[in-house]
Amino acid sequence: MTSGPTTLAVDCGGGGLKASVLDAAGTMHAQPVRARTPYPLPPDRLVAAVASLADQLPPADRVTVGMPGMLRHGVVVATPHYVTRAGPRTRVLPELVEAWAGFDMRGALEQGLGMPALVLNDAEVHGAGVVAGAGLEMVLTLGTGLGNAVFDGGVLAPHAELSQATVRWGLTYDDYIGEHERLRLGDAMWSRRARRVVEALRPMYLWDRLYLGGGNSRRISPQVSTRLGDDVVIVPNSAGIVGGVRAWELAAR
Repeated sequence: MTSGPTTLAVDCGGGGLKASVLDAAGTMHAQPVRARTPYPLPPDRLVAAVASLADQLPPADRVTVGMPGMLRHGVVVATPHYVTRAGPRTRVLPELVEAWAGFDMRGALEQGLGMPALVLNDAEVHGAGVVAGAGLEMVLTLGTGLGNAVFDGGVLAPHAELSQATVRWGLTYDDYIGEHERLRLGDAMWSRRARRVVEALRPMYLWDRLYLGGGNSRRISPQVSTRLGDDVVIVPNSAGIVGGVRAWELAAR
């Protein structure tokens, strides 16, 4: 392996968990392992799920975890999916809202795995895998819901949980562009909706480059992708793992 620390990178989504171990250059040295996101999901169960994935992979020196929601310095402020009874769009359980609010995920992972941990919003980790480090770069991830991150000159900006903002008809961005709507509308109509999201956000952020990632970015139709603009790039979902190495550098600036 390349000299330097090895990183266990874990991408925690609303529907699934994925992990691999990477060397200092960001090269995967094990095939990713996957598991369905278990529900109901109190914090200790997610820590245990991450540990279970780690047990299936080679040893690592540190761990990067990307998860949905608002996090500050490794502490969960709020998370949209993990507070539900059986996953996205099911009933929110007050006891899980309370359990997750203020939970020190970084501290719990460091104690549970015995290694330094970095915990960020999953779109922020995804962005770390693709940004060029020049100008204002924005990342939108399309999956269970909508993830977002902003980098200015390669520096990660404070997180804004765009997914919970209202977009149309009283729907949040999670509701409007998430997996449930893609399944309901079909890829062609959903792709046009994705383009409307891009066009609505462009005058707000005036990015130099927008990256569209996440598991559903590949479902954007060719007809729509050609109309997104030269400032928009569709990137592979693997960035959610690969970014686990570079996230340490960007988060330290």
